[in-house]
Order: sequence, then C-alpha cells, then structure tokens
Amino acid sequence: MELVTTHAHTSFCGHGEGTVEELAAAAEAAGVTTLAVTEHYPLSKAFDPRDYLSMPAARVGEYLAAIDEARERHPGLEIIAGCELDWLGADDDRTIGEDDLAPFQLVLGSVHFVDAWPFDDPSQRGRWDEPGAPDAIWRRYFELWCDAVSSDAPFHVMSHPDLAKKFAYYPTYDVAPLYEQAAEACAAAGRMVEVNTSGSYYACKEMFPAPALLRRFCRAGVPCTVGTDAHHPEHVARDVEAAYRLMYECGYRTVTVPTATGDRREIDLIL
Repeated sequence: MELVTTHAHTSFCGHGEGTVEELAAAAEAAGVTTLAVTEHYPLSKAFDPRDYLSMPAARVGEYLAAIDEARERHPGLEIIAGCELDWLGADDDRTIGEDDLAPFQLVLGSVHFVDAWPFDDPSQRGRWDEPGAPDAIWRRYFELWCDAVSSDAPFHVMSHPDLAKKFAYYPTYDVAPLYEQAAEACAAAGRMVEVNTSGSYYACKEMFPAPALLRRFCRAGVPCTVGTDAHHPEHVARDVEAAYRLMYECGYRTVTVPTATGDRREIDLIL
C-alpha cells in the first residue's frame, strides 16, 4: 500500500532540521508517493521574535524555490508546496491576502495559540500546572478550533485536531461534547482532518486525534489524510502504516490525499 504524508517540516523553521532536498530524498527512499512540505507560515515578531516557531517571511521565496528544485530531482515523487498557517483569531496581527497564499498548493490550519499563548511550547507550559487550567484550556482550545474551521481562512486540512492533549494534561469533565462540536463544525465547513503520527512521541503517547474524536469525524463524513509532522528527514514516513490502521479501526475505508493540482484522490485502506 502506498505511503503518503501531507505534513512535514524542514530547517526553514527554527525548530526543524534538514533541507527540503534531504526531506524529499528520505521520503522517496521510504516509498512515499506524495509528500507535502508544509513549513510554518511566518508569524510576526510579536509572536515569534527569534524565528523559532515559524519560517521567516524573508525566506518564503527561497523555500518555494527549494521545493521546485526537489521536484526536478525527484520526478517520481509528487511534492506539494504547502504551509502550516496558525489560527490566531482576534489576536492575529498579520495582514494575509490571497496573493500571499497563492503559491501554496496546500494550507494546513493549526491552533497552536490560546489567546496569544503558545500552549504547546515546552518552554511556556507552566500555565498548565495552575489550578483548574486543563479544564479551561481544553474548552478554550476547542472553541478556537471550531472558530478556525468555520472561518473563511483558506485551510484545506485541519492539523492535529486535539493538540491540547500534547503534554497529557486532561480536563476533569467528559470531552465528548467538545468532540461532537469539532466534528460537526468540520463537516459543515467541508474541511479535511489528518491523523498526525507525531502525537505518539509526546507525553500523550497517542496520535492526533484520539480514536474517539477520529470516530466522530468519520461518522460526520469528514475526509481524512495522514501527516507525520516530521521535523527531521528520518521521520518523514514514521508510523504512516500505523495511522492507516487507526483510520480503519475508526471506520474509514479510504485515505484522502491532496494533490499538487488542488484536487483530491483516494487510496483504499486494505489491511
């Protein structure tokens, strides 16, 4: 069965490693047929003063050129020029027009900030330890996630839908209503989601999204793809087959794959 990953990073962001060429070479060697390179879209200096979280705006052209060069060197590998765009809601201090995103064939939508706080940044995780914090943060996270998916932002795929679990802090209440809201909002907006394999390597020890949330997405008719969220070339195809198994167990029978032309194709899940 062919392997795909529609979420991967490079050293163009401050917390990634490897060049686009190294990522593409590793993907081809691993048998990947579709690779979306999805570097973090630039944040302002107010949000990312050290260019650690995102790609510097001045390097976007260089990034796109590197993807074009990788395509020439790997004609048998479909390489999609993408980006991961943070939803900042009312706190967004950027002006992003259609022309800014036009070069990107795939835009991942992500919520990494809760009211301007990067809740999944290990260096800023202290707020999670405050009394009652997980209850409030989880509720606010899913509120913002639903705002993002329901917005007019040009997101094609919503990334790691339950990222709030990354550090294994969980609320005291039943999260099922939050899951239902997320699935309903995503289905109504016609967006896709991903199974993101990186979660297995964080404190939560579980892919994003949790099986219970993935089942709800499936029942709601939300198409699903797979992303490894690799930040190092050697992780480009990590656990893709395990993600397929999780999808199958949760009711999916096809993997939906974005293409470089903007269309979607389907891969049958045969396990």
